[in-house]
Amino acid sequence: MELAAEVKILGDGYGSGFSCGLSMIESQTVQEFKEISKDKTNDCQLTVYEDDRNHLLKVYEKKDNEALRVYTEFENNSDKEVTLELLSSFALKGVKADRFHRLQSFWSAEGKLRTETIEDLHLEKSWNGCARRIEKFGNVGSMPVRKYFPFIALEDSEKCEFIGILMGLASSWQIEISCRASQEFDIMGGIADRDFGHWMRKVAPLSKFKTPDVLIAKGKSLEEVCDKLVKAQHPNISKVDDDMGIMFNEYCTSWGNPTIDSIKKLSDKLEGRGIKYLVIDSGWYGLPCDWANSVGNWVINKDRFPNGLKEAADYIKSKGMIPGLWFELEVAGPHSQYFNETDHLLKKDGYPLTVGGRRFLDMEDPWVIEKLSKDVIGTLKEGGFGYLKIDYNDTYGIGCDGGDSLGDGLYRKILSTQRFIAKIKQEIPDIVIENCSSGGHRLVYSMMELASQASFSDAHETTSIPIIAANMHRVIKPSQSQIWAVLRKTDDKDRLHYTLASTFLGRMCLSGDIYDLSDEQLAVVDEAKEFYKKAADIIKNGKTTLIDCSAESYNKPKGQQLVVREYNGKKLLVFHRFKESSKMEYNILESSRIIAEFGKADKDFSAYAIIVEE
Repeated sequence: MELAAEVKILGDGYGSGFSCGLSMIESQTVQEFKEISKDKTNDCQLTVYEDDRNHLLKVYEKKDNEALRVYTEFENNSDKEVTLELLSSFALKGVKADRFHRLQSFWSAEGKLRTETIEDLHLEKSWNGCARRIEKFGNVGSMPVRKYFPFIALEDSEKCEFIGILMGLASSWQIEISCRASQEFDIMGGIADRDFGHWMRKVAPLSKFKTPDVLIAKGKSLEEVCDKLVKAQHPNISKVDDDMGIMFNEYCTSWGNPTIDSIKKLSDKLEGRGIKYLVIDSGWYGLPCDWANSVGNWVINKDRFPNGLKEAADYIKSKGMIPGLWFELEVAGPHSQYFNETDHLLKKDGYPLTVGGRRFLDMEDPWVIEKLSKDVIGTLKEGGFGYLKIDYNDTYGIGCDGGDSLGDGLYRKILSTQRFIAKIKQEIPDIVIENCSSGGHRLVYSMMELASQASFSDAHETTSIPIIAANMHRVIKPSQSQIWAVLRKTDDKDRLHYTLASTFLGRMCLSGDIYDLSDEQLAVVDEAKEFYKKAADIIKNGKTTLIDCSAESYNKPKGQQLVVREYNGKKLLVFHRFKESSKMEYNILESSRIIAEFGKADKDFSAYAIIVEE
């Protein structure tokens, strides 16, 4: 396996092998580069390539725990401006693989494992090696986890060797697998190129452009490489949130209709029950009964909170919890004062970019940052909130004006959003930030490294919740993955076990009819919280060694799922049964000591969790 780079400059010739329009690799540009140096230190390797036009390509490989963090830099040392049409973050050459693992993703169905062979993807080399065979996939838009995660794992089943690749781009991205002269593969990825993502970038004389980085790891199993990729992520977790605290989000209680009375009622019910955060979700602002169209109108709804939000926040704190607040800060609904401020909104081809009736603020505009600093940071400080849920519920599409191309405009605007999130953290250092985008549409590590937690999905009450929760182990830290358990007064004991056991696959987040539950139901919830606390160190620090799921459908799952996570001589096993299911089959050693148990998986749609120490 050789690590290199791919680049294409506007005006240069494209590659051969019938690939033009499908791929930009092996262009005239990259063929003109020659390696001139390779410097290696203990934790970093730098390979430098140069062409005859005074351009440099620099490929950086830095050790990050048991993974590599890789990126590419293009340096224009000529006296002429250069326009890039492609610059890869990574390019692997000569990879032997016969199976490919990807993670498909749609709203409320995130991270489904898709495994294919060379034959499945029609990637057998041509009979004489003249034609390039290509599989190219990715995302175009500002919801990077839509259709696919920016992830691939390549397996050589004969040698039992895996290479895992995970990108952190929060804007348009691509990954490409191809072969030509041999059955060995070239793998490259990064910012979605001109063909795929409408991206071009001008690099002035004596200037540079550096790509976002990517994580690469090797291992003997899919679980091993995923663990290495996840453990190479470095989230900026608030010290306040370092103890795996439990939260209650009232969204599935009020469905966007919070009031001071409902918040007080919840606070009273939750007092002394081991809840660390109580989050006020959408609907505290704007017009009554129209929270979605009022985003951007961050004026407190006085019908619901007549004395302002501080009264609610103070009441939550008086009950021993940290108050949280929801914002969707990058957009403007039609009932927002910003909707017609077109000088400060994103445009596409000169027109305000409108998607589903909403528009997007230009996060590079100082006027916008000033307004949001007052609306968001000011509101959080004024109310004394210690938790911020940042939501994001639509996508730019191919891009926007403001860059060297539509795709470059998109890339720049997303970076400015990330800078604003960092600004929030700077101004309120202890704030706990939740990364949400209609659930899981922004579960990429460049966003996760800015946050303490993330909404794993919007699959609030579906039977697929444990499946999605397990999927997330492959791409983000379980300690950041907020799993919802929506509790209903109609839930029997089996349903409560099923729902609550899912939260042992990440961070426990409760919602629903908590004040309507019977004493017997509340006893099950309390039992789950006690189990969660005992499992917290395994969830936070452990290694997932098994995700065995037989279900194919997410709407009507059949079969069963077992997830095993290990840490410091302990094992956490979480078992869920779906329709037409079987009993758990796992050899727990006789010498193992049972530390805790929860549930009883004795029928379809039931669950069982156990912690054992060997």
